[in-house]
Amino acid sequence: MSTLNELPVMVIGAGPVGLAAAAHLHERGIAFTVLEAGDTPGAAVRQWGHVRVFSPWRYNIDPAARRLLDAAGSVAPDLEALPTGAELARDYLQPLAELAQLKPHLRYGARVEAISRRGLDRLRTAGRDSTPFLIRLSDGEELLARAVIDASGTWGTPNVLGASGLPAHGESTVAAFLEHALPDVLGAARDRFAGRHTLVVGAGHSAANTLLSLAELAESTAGTAVTWAIRAASPARTYGGGDADALPARGALGSRLRAHVDAGRIRLLTGFSVHALTPTDGRVTVLVRHADGEEESVTVDRIVAATGFRPDHSIAAELRLDLDPIMGATRALAPLIDPNEHSCGTVPPHGVNELTHPETDYYAVGMKSYGRAPTFLMATGYEQVRSVVAALAGDWDAAHAVQLDLPETGVCSSNPADSATGDSCCGPASAAEPAARGLATGISGGLLSTPLNLVTLDAAPAQTGGCCS
Repeated sequence: MSTLNELPVMVIGAGPVGLAAAAHLHERGIAFTVLEAGDTPGAAVRQWGHVRVFSPWRYNIDPAARRLLDAAGSVAPDLEALPTGAELARDYLQPLAELAQLKPHLRYGARVEAISRRGLDRLRTAGRDSTPFLIRLSDGEELLARAVIDASGTWGTPNVLGASGLPAHGESTVAAFLEHALPDVLGAARDRFAGRHTLVVGAGHSAANTLLSLAELAESTAGTAVTWAIRAASPARTYGGGDADALPARGALGSRLRAHVDAGRIRLLTGFSVHALTPTDGRVTVLVRHADGEEESVTVDRIVAATGFRPDHSIAAELRLDLDPIMGATRALAPLIDPNEHSCGTVPPHGVNELTHPETDYYAVGMKSYGRAPTFLMATGYEQVRSVVAALAGDWDAAHAVQLDLPETGVCSSNPADSATGDSCCGPASAAEPAARGLATGISGGLLSTPLNLVTLDAAPAQTGGCCS
């Protein structure tokens, strides 16, 4: 056995996908160490512990992890129940991390600062693939590894509010008024929202969850107002598939949100592109600049930036990464998930082939692997690490035999030209069209063919008109 292969595989992150990687590495008999920046397994998951996910337990438990838990006598949860983030951490991640097969190999409070090759910078080629990885921690400690599985996620790098991908003017000066995704509106953060006017910016599931909590708070607390702002001309993408969604909780999320908007309990603003933020008498004024140069503003007490996340590849700056210039994912994976090209497609099975970089044996997996795409599910990450670990074990047949069965979203178009009701006026999809798996990933025809339309803030919350006219 070579010196390189005697070294452990280094897994970065002890969240669901990182611990799944550890379980697969154990099953394959491959030495490993898991480095977690937080003090507990699932540290990021615990930050949104109050949120109930829309996928049942059966989609949230990795098969290798389940086998280890079963062997230890752990009682499985009801596979059809919907866990909260706190339950996911308490009933799955914590018991998994406490298993004798994994616990000795987990290190907490170990934040990775940089990854390189021992003695080699990014320019050096000779001997690169046979040189160990060098992982430097924030306290200066350096570790060696035969391979790196980066499951560090994207929770710590949220997107900015500014519409151009840059921070809005004054964004840093109004930090006291800003909340990142999924604040605990009905719990620990209640006093920050009760009796105040909150603006939620974003069109994803995080925005929908926060809006529903705010609407519930408004029913019980006088003076609580809720405004929802999106850049698109229609909320159809957020409303989703309703009864056609294979995950009832996901379909219900959009249906409940739509009901609040239709009833006027949530004010919807479309074509909302944030340009500047200014403190105003204990509140914050949000300036919107339209494509024609016109400006409008809205003044609120709090802003929830549910604008998604982006990967931070800076720790791998000395590695040879081949990143798609749009998505920030590998070039092979990006076309499968790019919202500029896809709307009603599937999340195809993918594994080591799509996750490989020019830097041999470095793999970003989980949320981080998707770059800026907002369509990741835990089941996708579990299949990724199963394939990657099989490849590290030299079992290429298993590595290439990727399979992924995700529930249908029920959304056949997210075109901003669709009516705000989310109904399709163009008739049902062709019966010959294959059933979709996974989440809708963009707008019909892509952003390149259908740019976001900007409308004034005074537009009615529920637009009318057909998508075929």
